[in-house]
Amino acid sequence: MRQSQSQSQTITATPPDTPPREAHAAPGRPAAPGATSAPGALAPETDLGALARRHGLTVSGARPSLPDYLRQLWSRRHFITTFATARLTAQYSQAKLGQIWQIMTPLLNATVYYFIFGVLLDTKHDIPDFIPFLVTGVFIWTFTSNSIMAGTRAISGNLGLVRALHFPRAALPIALALQQLQQLLFSLGALVVILACFGEYPDLGWLLAVPALALQAVFNTGVSMVLARLAAKTPDVSQLMPFLLRTWMYVSGVMWSVDRVTKGADVPHVVSVALQCNPAAVYIDLMRFALVDSFTAAQLPPHVWAIALGWALVAGVGGFLFFWKAEEEYGRG
Repeated sequence: MRQSQSQSQTITATPPDTPPREAHAAPGRPAAPGATSAPGALAPETDLGALARRHGLTVSGARPSLPDYLRQLWSRRHFITTFATARLTAQYSQAKLGQIWQIMTPLLNATVYYFIFGVLLDTKHDIPDFIPFLVTGVFIWTFTSNSIMAGTRAISGNLGLVRALHFPRAALPIALALQQLQQLLFSLGALVVILACFGEYPDLGWLLAVPALALQAVFNTGVSMVLARLAAKTPDVSQLMPFLLRTWMYVSGVMWSVDRVTKGADVPHVVSVALQCNPAAVYIDLMRFALVDSFTAAQLPPHVWAIALGWALVAGVGGFLFFWKAEEEYGRG
């Protein structure tokens, strides 16, 4: 009798309306059919993105919008200028002559080109002021070629910085292009002395060099950013560029006059237009027009300025957008 009363009490100890215990799936295993989630448990993996967005989380390293990207670049303008100046100062720090090589390098190139093209090949024939013509072309071409080569190493040569810090990656090719502009401005002192030795003295026409250099700097920076993205994905681009740049130099009128060649009767019209619209040749001619009297007297056609502006806008804006599109890919892999 006592045993039956005990069993009765045990059976009625649990109220009939008590909900069943909730089943929990082991980590990595699906829950049993009909099982329910415990209150406060994490949502399924497919809902983690919504959970992150609900709490204001974003993907690490994701590409920001273009306005945000521009604001980030502007906020780091001091880093860009400081980085460029530091690279310029350290460039020849191991050489005994130090920063003198910033002037000596284009001068030695001009000397070699004068001997080969001016003396041996006699390209100086019928070109007045050949030495100012040649030296100006070499200095301006060096600015473009060095900027582009620096762009090919902007990301691949600074992987430690790219992977360690979060900043807009466009700061690197822009800083390296700024470094080359600083080097050119430093070298222009030697160019002024050379021009003065051959009777080319400063006048108001030299002020045209300012907008010409500004347009060339924008063009160089844009092309540098294009090469920075390509070389970041394919490092072999930096090995190929010296050959492409050497070919580009030979067709840019650094050592010979594009104007005299294009006026020849045997030059096809397509080749003539291509040579005249060559951006490197255009910026070289603008600087010669500003600094060399024989070019100033020739009255450079106004459409040359339009071509220079067009190349600067196409390369500058297009190169920036092209680089920004791959912002989240730099430093990975």
